Amino acid sequence: MIRQLRLAGVIALFIGSAVACKKSDSPSGKATVAVHLTDAPAPYDEVNVDVQKVEIHSDQSGWVTLDLIHPGVYNLLDFRNGLDTLLCQSELPSGSISQMRLVLGSNNSVVVDGAEYALATPSAEQSGLKFNIQQELAANGSYNIWIDFDAAKSVVKKGNGSYSLKPVVRAYTEQTNGRIKGIVLPLSAGATVYAINGTDTLSAIPDIAGRYMFSGVAEGNYTVTIDAAATSGLSDTSISNVSVKYGLITDVGITTLVP
Repeated sequence: MIRQLRLAGVIALFIGSAVACKKSDSPSGKATVAVHLTDAPAPYDEVNVDVQKVEIHSDQSGWVTLDLIHPGVYNLLDFRNGLDTLLCQSELPSGSISQMRLVLGSNNSVVVDGAEYALATPSAEQSGLKFNIQQELAANGSYNIWIDFDAAKSVVKKGNGSYSLKPVVRAYTEQTNGRIKGIVLPLSAGATVYAINGTDTLSAIPDIAGRYMFSGVAEGNYTVTIDAAATSGLSDTSISNVSVKYGLITDVGITTLVP
């Protein structure tokens, strides 16, 4: 009888240990994830994209659809130079996320010199635009993710004068968000600003006050090149050794272009 009790105790201890191990291997709780839309600028009046669905791939739950606040058309050019808009905010299981998917509808267009042209996006409408996003979600944590839609690279002019949308999209988080900001004067320069690190080039168009900002910039040393419009009569210039660190804003100050 004593031997049987000892055996039962060993079995119970084994089962308890197995259950404890199983619980420790599986993350518990949920995290809040907010997804924002932002844009790299483009030389158009408007670039309108029809956002219908955002999905995140969780290692625990597979593909999870997030509830959009306002499904429909967004003008990407409203969200330049550090501006963004909140697309959705949802709770996800704690653990790892690795991919996102952005599904567009058919109501996409570009406005050029006041004229509107439809943008066809067959691949995005059918299966969505898939891109990588690596993030560990802790239980009860709160996280922000930005979808950066590069309007300039995404809109393609065809030989017949029409336009198509071939989306170029990336995502970044607060942990991978380095930023560069500055001001270009005079306002008549019509400048385009580039942040260059090897083969990695980002572009920005200053706003009506001459301000520009790059977001989601990887850590490293960059050259900021400011190209004046050919008709401005002003010379281009560059700023070397601009150091970028995650979580910080590197301010290169005011750059005044001269003839």
